[in-house]
This record gives sequence, C-alpha cells and structure tokens, in this order.
Amino acid sequence: MKKVILLLTLLLMVSCSTEPKPIAYGTDACDFCEMTIVSEVFSARAVSTKGKQFKYDAIECMVNDLQQKEVEMAVLQVADFSDPGKMIDVENAFFIINDSINSPMGANLAAVNRKNSNFKETEVHSWDSLLDHFLQKDSPGTNSER
Repeated sequence: MKKVILLLTLLLMVSCSTEPKPIAYGTDACDFCEMTIVSEVFSARAVSTKGKQFKYDAIECMVNDLQQKEVEMAVLQVADFSDPGKMIDVENAFFIINDSINSPMGANLAAVNRKNSNFKETEVHSWDSLLDHFLQKDSPGTNSER
C-alpha cells in the first residue's frame, strides 16, 4: 500500500512540473490562434503554476492569451530574435516593435536578450510596458486598428 501511495505522489509531482517543454516546430499548434508554430525567432511559451503548458507561434499571441486567462503563470518565455531557437524569460528580454520585423500575427514584435543587446531601454519595451502597450491598443476609445 505504501508503494502505491508513493507512486501516486510521484506521478502527481511529475505531472505538475513547471519545467517548460520544448516546442516541436512544424508540429505544435499555437494555444491562442491555433496556427502551426514554425518560427524559432517569434515563438513563446508559458507554464502555469499547476504545470499546464501553453505554446505560441508569436509573442503577441501569448500576450493576448494571457489577457484573457485567469491563470497564474510560473514560467513565461519568448524566443530570442538574435539567437534562433533559444528561449529567454520575459524579465530578461527587451521587446522591439518595428515595421521591419514580420512577426506571424502582424504586430511587428520580437524579443532580444537584455544581456546581449545593444539596444537602449528607451528604444524598446520591457515586459510590463509591452503588456501596457497591448492593453492601451485594445482599450475602448483608442484609435488603434486591428
């Protein structure tokens, strides 16, 4: 009986892990827009405190999805535009919005690692200012287009 309880406890602990799972590019679908995730420079992922995995084809999909969810997240990561395939925590990223960036959902948004970046903080968004930017963009009474 003790072995069964130990095994069940172990299974519960493994299933609730907040360790992010890798994105299977070309196979996994975005949890927001349902498009296949193909780009290693625009993708994002999140893990809830209960271990639920979320994968996104674009940073803007993650931002929009988080605005709609009432789920506490343990992990929020984005692809490093300057190092394809590498994921970085949102708190360690600068977010660039520029017309020359063709992100999958059209927000012209990419992230770069703060530690390896030549950008000044005034030229880019932090995670919090990016969330504010998207909230203002979607607020009633603004003149933004979608």
